[in-house]
Amino acid sequence: MSSVEAEGRTVEEAVATALQQLRAEKDQVEIEILSQATKGFLGIGGKKARVRVTPRAPLSIRSVESAPAPARNRAERARGADTSPRETEDDDETALPSKEIGEKANTALKEVIRLMEMDAVSSFAIRDGEAIISITGPSANTLIGHRGQTLDALEYLLNRIITRSDEGEARLTLDAEGYRERRRKSLESLALRLGERAKRRRNPVTLSPLSPRDRRIVHLALQDDPLVTTSSSGRGYFRRLSIVPEGDSPREKGRGFRRAQSAE
Repeated sequence: MSSVEAEGRTVEEAVATALQQLRAEKDQVEIEILSQATKGFLGIGGKKARVRVTPRAPLSIRSVESAPAPARNRAERARGADTSPRETEDDDETALPSKEIGEKANTALKEVIRLMEMDAVSSFAIRDGEAIISITGPSANTLIGHRGQTLDALEYLLNRIITRSDEGEARLTLDAEGYRERRRKSLESLALRLGERAKRRRNPVTLSPLSPRDRRIVHLALQDDPLVTTSSSGRGYFRRLSIVPEGDSPREKGRGFRRAQSAE
């Protein structure tokens, strides 16, 4: 999917330029803030704001004609991809792994748990159109890690095992003691609360760096609010996500952005 990078005196001006080039509306694209505008000294050496704008995939790609609704929705959650640019390019439909492949991944996980000398057990199941390997036991919380980082790493490893099989893009979700659902609810609550703060103070709010899965949850929680826009900035796996009130220009760095710690 093609992206457009544009500059402007403000982020909004840069976005408007990119939208004009793409011939798209704001709600049809994802926006990544590459850099904020700076004034320089005495008007000399200032830099323009720069953004990258990427069109979203048409809704028809995810229509119910292509797959049953439960499987489609769960598959999208299982991917855990962010809606920011460069992270939705491969966010297409994925198939459920077969029971044989799921058990293969579970066997690999059991070996990892054994080598780590953890007191935990795992089991594979397909529930509500989602392929899940669940970890339970006294050591399950240790396998979650800080904000799910250990769990995400293990999930990535298991999906690498699947993609090397004949299942193609089949994918599964790794969970431990119901952590995924608790994290989703916590982030949704945080997103709504910070969205209200951004609108009330007329200032952008920036969260601590989040994983693609967590950024996606925040994006989706606020996507129907016409008074705020969400965008990711930075590079790498963990990126910052900003909640920006519509119609406002971010103030100078250090003043306009307030950092908020993401929920546990």
